[in-house]
Amino acid sequence: MANIQMVDLKGQYEKIRTEVDQAINEVVRSSAFINGPEVKDFQTELEEYLGVKHVIPCANGTDALQIAMMALDLKEGDEVITTNFTFIATVEVIALLKLKPVLVDVDPDTYNIDPEKLREAISPNTKAIVPVHLFGQCANMNEIMAIAEEKDIYVVEDTAQAISARYTLKDGSVKTAGTMGHIGATSFFPSKNLGCYGDGGALYTNDDALADRARQICNHGMRVRYYHELIGVNSRLDSIQAAVLRIKLRKLDEYCDARIAAADYYDAAFASIPEIKTPKRAEDSTHTFHQYTLRVPAEDRNHLQKHLMDQDIPAMIYYPVPLHEQEAFEAYKTGETEYPVTVQLSKEVISLPMHTELTEDQLKTITQEVISYFKNK
Repeated sequence: MANIQMVDLKGQYEKIRTEVDQAINEVVRSSAFINGPEVKDFQTELEEYLGVKHVIPCANGTDALQIAMMALDLKEGDEVITTNFTFIATVEVIALLKLKPVLVDVDPDTYNIDPEKLREAISPNTKAIVPVHLFGQCANMNEIMAIAEEKDIYVVEDTAQAISARYTLKDGSVKTAGTMGHIGATSFFPSKNLGCYGDGGALYTNDDALADRARQICNHGMRVRYYHELIGVNSRLDSIQAAVLRIKLRKLDEYCDARIAAADYYDAAFASIPEIKTPKRAEDSTHTFHQYTLRVPAEDRNHLQKHLMDQDIPAMIYYPVPLHEQEAFEAYKTGETEYPVTVQLSKEVISLPMHTELTEDQLKTITQEVISYFKNK
């Protein structure tokens, strides 16, 4: 049995090596390294896949979030509400733009932003909401969009972990993650469900004006070369990365099916272990399992991780320190808000290997060792 990896990018590459090598070589031969045909073709293909009017490729997922907020023309001091249980990039860009991050607690089952806590946090200064579709499934967009419409607030979807997840709206229509709010942002970091071989990201929107503004911002504020209508940044997706992403986009549904099959195996194996809480699958959203994250008793979490590591099984903890406890965000503490769910999750969550190349033997080994820990502790 091959060594178990948290994410097996090498194994995935081996299956598409011929296509990838050929595509990369074609870009090198063409020398169209920036905004070449591969970027334009990837943009069009991703628009068709997502069912969205505009995809704007950029350099990485953090840039995508920053450009989205710049495109909304938010002003210094405007409040942006987001989840306390996420990677720092979501909140980092809010602070970098001199906006005020307002953190709220999460749902204890899905780990996504709690709509009721969101509503409580809204003030006259609230201008945007950033729901993060964590670990592979959508936040409660029916409630979030209803609140946003009622309060006339922008919604920026952070879909870095849930590209291709489908969400059923109240009217029965089905949308993909990132296409329900005013603008969506995603990352193509190599470990993502749709990952390139370096950094990459994209924004998507159905709003023509927002798309036009985001494109300008990505390209130094230009529509026409050397004519700068607004302050922008330099954020572009390389042609080589777009070439890789075009190949992997065609296989994305297959990749998601493999992840779901692995999650099903985990669910079945742990069903009889009372100490383990397996991932909740929301009724309105599909789950693409960017991560497979368990909740276990806090007193067991770190010991379980060590037990697995001792057996050469990787296990990760996302996220061990809530954002409100991070030194970088000391200035934004109110001293009034409490985050009991986030704090509890930070002590209890542990993520098991999850990728497209997991074999049944590997899944059997992983689950047996997890079960063994709880039966023998």
